Parts: sequence; C-alpha cells; structure tokens
Amino acid sequence: MNIVANWSYPTAIKLGRGRIKELADACKTLGLNKPLLVTDRGLALMAITGHALDVLEEAGLGRAIFSDVDPNPNEKNLEAGIKAYKEGGHDGVVAFGGGSGLDLGKLIAFMAGQTRPVWDFEDIGDWWTRADASKIAPIVAVPTTAGTGSEVGRAGVLTNSVTHVKKIIFHPKLLPGVVICDPELTMGMPKAITAGTGMDAFAHCLEAYSSPFYHPMSGGIALEGMRLVKEFLPRAFKDGQDLEARTNMMSAAAMGAVAFQKGLGAIHSLSHPIGAVYNTHHGMTNAVVMPPVLRFNRPAIEEKIARAAAYLGIAGGFDGFYDYVLSLRSELSVPENLTALGIKPDRIDELTAMAMEDPSCGGNPVTMTMENTKALFLDCF
Repeated sequence: MNIVANWSYPTAIKLGRGRIKELADACKTLGLNKPLLVTDRGLALMAITGHALDVLEEAGLGRAIFSDVDPNPNEKNLEAGIKAYKEGGHDGVVAFGGGSGLDLGKLIAFMAGQTRPVWDFEDIGDWWTRADASKIAPIVAVPTTAGTGSEVGRAGVLTNSVTHVKKIIFHPKLLPGVVICDPELTMGMPKAITAGTGMDAFAHCLEAYSSPFYHPMSGGIALEGMRLVKEFLPRAFKDGQDLEARTNMMSAAAMGAVAFQKGLGAIHSLSHPIGAVYNTHHGMTNAVVMPPVLRFNRPAIEEKIARAAAYLGIAGGFDGFYDYVLSLRSELSVPENLTALGIKPDRIDELTAMAMEDPSCGGNPVTMTMENTKALFLDCF
C-alpha cells in the first residue's frame, strides 16, 4: 500500500493559569506595536477583557477594541472590523473570545490587506492562493471558552447575511502566531456555554476520529481529546471554578481543532445550516444532533467506536458509547432534539440542501445524499 499524505500541525501555545499577563510579550514577539483587540459585544463589557486591554496599554501597545461581532459573524461585521482596523492604523489583531470573536478577529487580520471579496477565499481547492499572503497581519489568539478550537485553526467561519449560508474561509496564515490559553478566562462562563462549547470540542474529536480519511496522528489526538472531555467536562459544568477541569477542557478544545484536519462529518454539516438559519449556539446544536448522526453512521463506524469506548473505559462497545453520549447530554441539560431546541421542521428541504453544500459532509463515514440527509434531519426532530 502506497500511503501519501500532507500533514500540518499548529503553533506556539502558552497554556496555564494567569498567562494573560504575557499578552503584550506575545504581541511584541510577532512585531506588533498597535494591535486591535477583537471580541464580541458581551465580552467587551467584562472584566477579563478590560484586564487584557490593561496589559496591552501598560506595555505601550494602546487600548483599541472592536466588538461589533454577532454570535454567527457575517460579512457586515467583517466590513466594520476592517474599517476600524484601517482607521486605527493597526498592525495586527488580538482575537479574543469564543468562536465568533476568534473567527472574526482572524478574518479582519486576513482581509484588511486584500482587494478581492472574502468569498473568493472559501475553502475550495486552492482558492486560498488567490490571497496576497504578504498583506496578512499577525494574529494573537486568546480563547475565553473551551470548545471551538479556532485559536489553532487556519480558517474562519463567516455567515453570508443574504443567503444565511456559513462559509469556511481558509488560508495557512490565518493560523495565529501565538495562542494564550489561560483557564482563568473561562471561569465566568455560564453553565449552558460551558456545556455547549465542551460538547463542540467533543464533536470535533468524535467526527475527526470517525472520519474515513487517513491521518493517524489526528486520530490519536482525537481519541485523547475525547478522554479529556469525558473526565473533565462534567467537573467544569458542575463547578465553574475548577481550574484543573477548565485547563484540561482548553487542551481538549485545541486538540479537537487540530484533529479535525482529518475531517468532520454529518454533525457539523447539519449544525452549520441550523445555526445559520436559526442562530442557535453551534456547540449545543452539535450536541443535539449527535445521537441521530451516530445511529446514521453506525454501519461504518461500529468497530471503530467500540475501540474508542474501550480506551475511554466505557463497557458495551458501540451501544455503550451511544448510551454514554445520551447520559452526558442529560447531565449537561442538552435539549433532547431539535424540537426542544426550538426548531420546526418546516424548512427541512432548505436545510438539507444547505447541508449537502457544507464541506463537512465530505468527511462523513457514510456517504450523504439528499434523500438520506433529509431522513437524518427528520430523525433529529
């Protein structure tokens, strides 16, 4: 067997309690003198964001912030962010927050120097080569949740405000140059966000592990990432001040994003259009559709999931793993189905068409078609 593969792994990650104090040094390492901190509206008013700005200001790097960021960022947010970046004369970005702040911050750094529309850089073939790489600004990423993993990713998700379709924008230089993972920044997360982001990390690991593509390094990382979620997410959910649990969940989040270079699948191809149309929380939506997708994929992944169950200390093979997922969802107060999430099946055909266009469906272990994807959506209700 002639195995050929191209692999790429991430960046400098500074993990540990209190390491936000190293933010200015991280910026200076990348040559930044006037960074723009990008975050969402809610975080902009929080003490952790004020402290990060204090660190930058005390080091002579200014105190600039942009926070016009929707939960599912779109091109209008991006345009406003680029305007703020240019008018402020900034030379790089501190992407600060959950998935929305991280993704939009990265995309502002990417697009501020480009002349083509952002949609020209969708993650299709070699479209990323259309960008002028010399005009991409440096990025420092500071996650304040533990799930998305965008801090170690080479892409950003952007919703088209007209079509409500989520697009993945890719370029290798979207990978932040330095990442600061300070678990103290996650201690103020509400229980629902802890649950949703944690289940996002679990979904990344599960789908990467299940993907049929050849990438044993990612497979191993995904497996250990699932173990960390199993051990530490319930603890973080129960006690938001549990720093050991918070730290390990930040590790699991980064591991999930590194692992899904191997591929994602139906969980994400269903979740993306639901989030784009109904503005639901991405990680929580992943958690809701996870059991139906496991049933859907069972013929292709039963043996593989049985091996994962054994590693995770779960008895009963695939059935034991499936029951564990149901139990974990119950423990985290995840809605039972899409109906409980507040979604109605009246746009099922539209959602199915959007799911089939989502790049994640190409990594699903069972080939997705219009017919079986519509049936899968219906099963989620």
